[in-house]
This record gives sequence, structure tokens and C-alpha cells, in this order.
Amino acid sequence: MSRTSTLPQLFALDSLLDADEIAIRDTVRSFADSRLRPHIGDWFEDAKLPVREIAAELGGLGALGMHLEGYGCPGTSATAYGLACLELEAVDSGIRSLVSVQGSLAMFSIHHWGSEEQKNEWLPRMAAGEAIGCFGLTEPDFGSNPSGMRTQAKRDGDDWVLNGSKMWITNGSVADVAVVWAQTDLADSPSGIRGFVVPTDTPGFSAPEIHKKMSLRASVTSELVFDDVRLPASAMLPKAEGLRGPLTALGEARFGIIFGAIGAARDCLETAIAYAQTREVFDKPLAGYQITQTKIADMALEVGKGHLLAYHLGRLKDRGEITPEQVSTGKLNSTREAIKIARECRTILGANGITLEYPVIRHANNLESVLTYEGTSEVHQLTIGRALTGSAAFR
Repeated sequence: MSRTSTLPQLFALDSLLDADEIAIRDTVRSFADSRLRPHIGDWFEDAKLPVREIAAELGGLGALGMHLEGYGCPGTSATAYGLACLELEAVDSGIRSLVSVQGSLAMFSIHHWGSEEQKNEWLPRMAAGEAIGCFGLTEPDFGSNPSGMRTQAKRDGDDWVLNGSKMWITNGSVADVAVVWAQTDLADSPSGIRGFVVPTDTPGFSAPEIHKKMSLRASVTSELVFDDVRLPASAMLPKAEGLRGPLTALGEARFGIIFGAIGAARDCLETAIAYAQTREVFDKPLAGYQITQTKIADMALEVGKGHLLAYHLGRLKDRGEITPEQVSTGKLNSTREAIKIARECRTILGANGITLEYPVIRHANNLESVLTYEGTSEVHQLTIGRALTGSAAFR
């Protein structure tokens, strides 16, 4: 099936990008189409992803931590990073999640909050895809309210001893290093929460994989368990105090989702258009019926508007002007519209829409997760509401 569409021409999207951004986008798109797309249906069906193999190739491509500078990281623009996320999620949300967690959560936390020793030890290997990272914030009972976390790090001489658990952790059981957030009794730390760089071969660390998922099946999801995990004082991220540390990293990951979810929506729409052009119903192509064209036109508008908002937010981020409320606006819009588009495209494909021969039902299932991770839609609505009204309504 043809992967081309008239969407870029309809919105003149390339006119908003510079030559370097187009080159990066096209390089990632070519890699995604040749290396990932032919296998993604099987990876999803089998619930297996060759993470280390894919990470090494993505590292060679320069896609891991690509928007960070130094320590082996390319230092591209935020917009270029977003475009890479868009092309990867056009294949599958699980692939983009691998890149987001590696670069925007684990690597960003070390790069932004870590010591020089931590940066030099981990970032070059992570950028190359030789070391895999994960990010331990969410707990079984504390997702949208991370301040209630129960995982604790207590002083024992010069060491820290970590106890507790984290849940729904991408890359967890294949990671070489985990960035873990825990409650401490440090008087000089707001809310007592601090971050730790935890090598996963540390005694007492385990990461059982979560199975029987119906979403993000081409992604490794795990629990993290800490049973008297002893860490040296140097394991603490020295510059991260309180929730500002993990929430700043989450903002980075959400930025990638703004672009990524639109990639999934675009792939669904391109698939539906190509299918409607070749599927005959009552002796003419399905694309020739008014109701099909109105569905396609309405979806194209939302995909185009999603691109435009993502590009605009990318420019704001490149200038250092983006706010958390703007990130929430983009994440809410992209995920909410993408899942609607996936469901609408499924109706155009009819019964074929539920098979893995086509990507639509896979995207729809994945987007159920993307809609709620990195902040649920409701949390982002309340974030926007607070910005507009001046009143917090989270409790």
C-alpha cells in the first residue's frame, strides 16, 4: 500500500521547516519504513521487541538523546527531535516510547540534574544505544499524584538504602540503569524527594516484566522492585530537589508525545485513504462516496492542525519560551484527536480494520495508553484550567 498522501501539500508543512530539520525527518522516516515497519505487526502480536538491537541502531542514527548537547549527544533542535518522534510513532507508539524514555526521561535527568561523573559514566553509552535506561517515578497507587510516593531512600552511614517499588516502567527489565525518585528525610530538600542513578545489577534490584497487555505490546513494560538496594552517596542526582526534577523530565517526554501521537494519526489516515481508493463498494471505490470523503476531510483538518500546533510549540521550545501549560495543551490535543482519528479510520477499513495486516487497530490500542501516560487527559485539562482561571482544581 502506498505511504504517500497529500497532507503535506494541503498544509504546506515543509515550508515551516528548515533544510536540516527536513533532512533529519527524512532520515528517520527512511529508517522507520525500511527497518521497523516490516516487522512491527509481528512484534506487536508476539509482544516482543528486540530492544537492544533497535536501540543500537537508533543510537547509530543519532536518535537517542538527540536534543541534548555534549557527552555523545547530537544537540539537535527540539523541533527536529519532535519530528523524529513523529516518524517513529507513525510506525508504533512503543518505538517512540523507547526513544522518549531513553532520551527525554533517563538521559535528560542525568544530563540536567546529574554530576559530571554520572554524565560521563552513562550518557555516551546511552546515546550510542549501548546502555538502556528507564525512569522510575510512577507507583502502583501514585500516578497522577507522584508526591505521595512510598519508595524511600534512607541514610546508612555514607550510603543510601532504597526500598519500595515502581510500576508501568518502560524498558525496566532490559535497562542497565534506572533513574529512580524516592522520598528522603533531607531537611534541605522540598518535599524530601530526590533522584538516584541506580545500576540495575545492584543487589536487591529486580524488574519483573508486565505481561498480558493489550496496548504497547511492542514495548517492554515492567515493575521495579527495590529490596534494601544499597547505593553510594554519589548515586544521588545532586541538582534535583523535590518534584521539580521528575516533573521537568516529564515535560520533555510530553513534548515528544505532542509530535508522536500526530504521527500515529497520520499513519492511520494515510492507510484509510489508500484503502478507500482501492476498496470497491457497490461497483465504485469507497473513496468516491460523500460520507467517506467527509470523514477523510475532517480527519485531515485535525491531523494538519495537530502538525501546526506541534511545530509552533517546537519553535517556542527552541527559543526557550515554552511553558508547562503549553506542553499540556499540545499533549492533550494530540492524544485526544489521534485516538478519535484511529477509531474513525477503523470504520473506513471495516472488518480489515481489526487485523494486524493494517496498522489502525494497533495504533488505536497503543493510543489508549498514550492518552493516559505522562499525565492523563484530565490532569492536562486541569493544568490548562488553572492557567486560564488562576484556580487549582486538582483536589
